[in-house]
Amino acid sequence: MADDGDRTSASRPTIDELLALVGRGDRVAFGALYDETAPRLFGLIRRLVVDPAQAEEVTQDVYLELWQSAARFDATKGNALSWMFTLAHRRAVDRIRSAQASRDRDLRIGVRDLDVPVDTVAEAAETSVEHERVQGALGELSDLQRECVTLAYYGGLTQSEIAERLQVPLGTVKTRLRDGMIRLRTALGVTT
Repeated sequence: MADDGDRTSASRPTIDELLALVGRGDRVAFGALYDETAPRLFGLIRRLVVDPAQAEEVTQDVYLELWQSAARFDATKGNALSWMFTLAHRRAVDRIRSAQASRDRDLRIGVRDLDVPVDTVAEAAETSVEHERVQGALGELSDLQRECVTLAYYGGLTQSEIAERLQVPLGTVKTRLRDGMIRLRTALGVTT
């Protein structure tokens, strides 16, 4: 009986031999290779990926890659099982990175789309206070500066349009705006 067991194990091809046969397109050898190695590869992938469903998908991807790339395996660089473990490890790490990138992307989108409750009363009060401060600061400008600043910021006119409307040179408008803005910053306490 012991001889029959030895003969059976001696007649079975090794993983290296099975992989070489798979490289030549042998489907039966692929099935045998799968039966021989799937529990170990799945175990490695499962430890890395954790989620059983994703580990199964990664394992399936690994065997698809093995089928497609078995011919590129070079036995002089190592044994077949080590090569298979390397493929499995790479695929598992790729899946982990992909899942993390997806979670990060979802988080960014979720935060962007999150409706933050706004205290409209406080916001209106703050806007009113700021408006009063700006009006007070505008009162400290000369009439010519205030006119240019008002036309630019409240009227939405360009410097050229202001010069045309007031019938003054463009350089004069630029100077009035610059000086007016400097005085406004000082009056409002803006430091930049």
